[in-house]
Amino acid sequence: MNISILVFGSDKFLANLPDQIRDATTFSVEVIANFNQAVSRIQITPPDILLVQASLNASTKLCCWLKDQTRLLSIYCILFEDRPELVSRRNWEWDLEKTSTALKQGADAYIWQIPEEKRDHKSAFSANNRLILAQLTVGLRKAQKYRDLNQKNDVLSAIALVDSLTQMNNRRALDRDLPKQIQRARNQNNPLSLIILDVDFFKKVNDTYGHLVGDRLLQLVCARLRNNLRFQDTPFRYGGEEFVIILPDTTGEEALLVARRLNRIIKQDPFTINNQLTINVTISLGTASLGDEDDENGISILDRADKYLLQAKATGRNRVISSDYLSHITHLQVVSSSSRESKVKGKQL
Repeated sequence: MNISILVFGSDKFLANLPDQIRDATTFSVEVIANFNQAVSRIQITPPDILLVQASLNASTKLCCWLKDQTRLLSIYCILFEDRPELVSRRNWEWDLEKTSTALKQGADAYIWQIPEEKRDHKSAFSANNRLILAQLTVGLRKAQKYRDLNQKNDVLSAIALVDSLTQMNNRRALDRDLPKQIQRARNQNNPLSLIILDVDFFKKVNDTYGHLVGDRLLQLVCARLRNNLRFQDTPFRYGGEEFVIILPDTTGEEALLVARRLNRIIKQDPFTINNQLTINVTISLGTASLGDEDDENGISILDRADKYLLQAKATGRNRVISSDYLSHITHLQVVSSSSRESKVKGKQL
């Protein structure tokens, strides 16, 4: 495990630390002496261990800032006391007082450095280095435990966000992902659309062949959908036989084309359940595109697509309904009505 160490201090300060810290096979070390640069670096790429030179300006400020960052509590912070005016006054009461203050300010450990003029006392210098390395070992253990915990959390999150039957993302994943997609689309001024689809007469399949056949049919439908989506599209099992597909960078007109293609692909070939049984199914689909009036959580755009899906089912199933589709139908109706009125007027003349 390669541990990342950020040194908030000078190059000279680093040079006075034990040689083992500069072992590139164990540690990746970076030195920063500017507070703002250090904060930026920690926020972008948090180190495992932070070594802070107390005599540097803003050293206490950095420890206090780090203490208030909940997501950065895994960083093990060691404050090194190297201020000559404090070292010269050191006694056991002073030591306890300063250690207590440092820990309250956010450091995980507080170590007094041996002054340069006293480094000829080899036993004291060696003991000081052993203390530093012992604290690094504590930091190593904490970093390893944090990484192990993150790995376990990643596994648990993956399990929690995946539908066990179809291996698609589940509704919980949709609730987490859709707001992020909406925010990204608005920040980048890109279009965003989605599809809600439903397997037509799926209850009849369960009633006729049983739930095991129904489950297998859903798995096959999902596999066909996944294999025919674009790389940027994300499918979710919304519930039962209903699914949602998020379409980033996709206009309403493009979403309608994608939905029609999926409708065609599902109905064109039967699904082989086993050697004795194949089933033909169709799907109904509703599409909607993100508008300025839609909420940031995606409730309104989902509701709009769901209403179009209901219209598709109510008007015969096995079809796609969207705002673009309805606008097209309305336009045809208006044209047809105008044509009929012209013919009537012509006859009257």
